[in-house]
Amino acid sequence: MLRHLLIEVERLDFIRCENLTHIYNQGMENEYKALDNVSLSIKEGEFVTILGTNGSGKSTLAKHFNALLQPASGKCFVGGRDTSDEKLLWDIRQQIGMVFQNPDNQIIAAIVEDDVAFGPENIGMKPSLIKEHVASALAAVDMEDYRSFAPHLLSGGQKQRIAIAGAIAMNPQCLVLDEPTAMLDPQGRLEVMSTVKQLNHDHSITIINITHFMDEAALADRVIVMDKGKVVKEGTPREIFSDAISMKRMGLDVPVVAEVAFRLKDRGENIPEGIMTTEELVNALCQ
Repeated sequence: MLRHLLIEVERLDFIRCENLTHIYNQGMENEYKALDNVSLSIKEGEFVTILGTNGSGKSTLAKHFNALLQPASGKCFVGGRDTSDEKLLWDIRQQIGMVFQNPDNQIIAAIVEDDVAFGPENIGMKPSLIKEHVASALAAVDMEDYRSFAPHLLSGGQKQRIAIAGAIAMNPQCLVLDEPTAMLDPQGRLEVMSTVKQLNHDHSITIINITHFMDEAALADRVIVMDKGKVVKEGTPREIFSDAISMKRMGLDVPVVAEVAFRLKDRGENIPEGIMTTEELVNALCQ
């Protein structure tokens, strides 16, 4: 009976890639294989971080999730729909909200609420529903008080939250964020990641966050590490960052606390594996 209940509540795969390969400039002299037989799955409501150095293929992979790119070979499925089927592209893109690095490139209206309404209007949503979705999206990112502001008066973090509101106003099941905090100061980064975590926790939106910041990666349920177009590691943040040596070999860092714990252990201190938080490190040292 218990096993039956566990199976019943198990989350389904929302995104599934099977031997996905992507080649830029295929058949030309400058042909480049950006993805090489990538197989992975992301479940409904999961918060996943994708890590990798520049050129590892993570942004190319993200563009397959909403069918901006098509596989050279292999398959990508979103909500069970094959992204290579042109008849399904509209449905797929309505399920996936995309947010990129520079919020200034995503904000097009002179007033915040008009900008958030732009996406729903483009997909033909009824005016009564648009108003409701805009209000709900601004509330979800804690920006209701700024609905009548001009976007250029906002901080970088606030602009990015407006970009996120514009994406979720279309009621997507999944939000893909491609380096969303790369151009922000620490306060802006904190604002955006707090918003993203809340959307995942309170609204069960599937989150895929592509980042260079290890502290952001530590917030995820699962981390996928890419290198040279392949998935080379995946696991919980604790599992991934406890192996600091292999991360550094790939040109990646680990969160500051994990780095300190690694150096102390390397120096001979009796520090347990998998330290991820300041509290855990303090407790280990005090003992």
